Parts: sequence; C-alpha cells; structure tokens
Amino acid sequence: MSFRVLLRGLVLITTLAGVVILFKTTQLGSSLDKSWIDETVRGNGITGELIFLGVVTVFTGLGLPRQVVSFLGGYAFGFIFGSVLAVSGTVIGCIGAFFYARLLGREFVATKFPNRVRRVDDFLHDNPFTMTLLIRMLPVGSNLAVNLVAGVSSVKPLPFFSGSALGYIPQTVVFALIGSGIAVEPELRISISVVLFIISSLLGIHLYRKHRHGKRFDDAIDRELGDLNGSPDQSNTSGA
Repeated sequence: MSFRVLLRGLVLITTLAGVVILFKTTQLGSSLDKSWIDETVRGNGITGELIFLGVVTVFTGLGLPRQVVSFLGGYAFGFIFGSVLAVSGTVIGCIGAFFYARLLGREFVATKFPNRVRRVDDFLHDNPFTMTLLIRMLPVGSNLAVNLVAGVSSVKPLPFFSGSALGYIPQTVVFALIGSGIAVEPELRISISVVLFIISSLLGIHLYRKHRHGKRFDDAIDRELGDLNGSPDQSNTSGA
C-alpha cells in the first residue's frame, strides 16, 4: 500500500485538529458558535437539525468531502448524533446523485464510455452490497464519482445504497469524533481519531484486495493503492 494514502488522511486529520485547537484557544469558536451553530442549528431544535441534514445532502450530493460534513456534525451535535446526521445526509445525497445519473445521463455515458461502464458492472454485479461496502471503506477516491458511475451502471439501487450507508460509517465516526473535540477533551478525541483512521483505512484496503478477486472498479483507486502501474486509463478515469 502506498504510504501517501495514509499520509493524506493524516494530513486532513491534522488540519482539522488545528481547527479544533484554534477554536479552543481563540474567540473564533465562540464567534462561530453564536453566529451559526447556536442560532441556525443548535438553537432551532428539529428545524436546525433538518437544516443541517439538508446542507449535508446538497453538499455531499455535489461532491463536498463527507469527512468535512462529518467534522461539522460532530461539532454541532456531538459525536453520536452528529455521526447519525452526517451519515443520513450523505446517504440521501448519494441517492440523489445516483438517480440523477441513472435518469439523465445513463445513455450518454454508456455510449461514450462503454468499457468503463462494463467494468463497473462486472465489479458490482455478483455481490453489489459487499463490493460497494469495500469501495466506501477505502480512504481514497471520490464519493461523487462512485455515485455517478454506479448510477449509469446496471447495479440495483437498494444493495448499493445499503452498502454505501454501512461503508460511510467508519470515516464518519472518525471525523465526527474530531469535531466533537472542539467542545470537550480535544486531545483525547483527536488521538483516538488518528488511531481509528489508521485501523479503518488498513482494514478497508485489506478487505478490498482480498475480496475483489482480480476485478477493478477504477484504475485511479488501484493506482492510489499501489496496485496498478502504467499510464492512466484512457476512458476518463476519476477516483471512486
């Protein structure tokens, strides 16, 4: 496995940890809390929760990294409920992007990139739930790209959404835990998050390599993991 995969994740964790420290040691956290979190989210009960859920849905549906919204969920609602809202919103965003691609772009993409669509079909066809879960657990790739490519494939929606929901949980928990550290025990929670990130990343990569049985979802993923050499796929490959 390429060391860069873990390094990028740890850099993201370090950056967010820096935000936590900044919020704890300056007035920035208090200002943000009053101007948005308390007034728009925390201070509005279920309305604030629905606002956050809607924001997560739209942003992840358009490609915002789910790690960021997980961090914000942990900050706004605490570790457990923040994780629940972040996963829920990300799944709804996944569903929206999936059906957008399936209803509006399937014929165009299938005609323009038949080889790539065929490869995705082959990867997901036999065990769509398990194979989707493996992809979601990897610490690399684009959430939006996976949603769109799956949408133009022949994969059944329910196992894809179920596998996605379960696969979202590990990294959501990691980054929601960091976000919750703004309010309490930042050093402990950040340390636990780093350990959990490393464990979940290594586990995801191990399971992907073990159960894919020689199949490839996307050249970019294999290249990031050090499993593929050579030039990029010519069929407009993007991270999964």
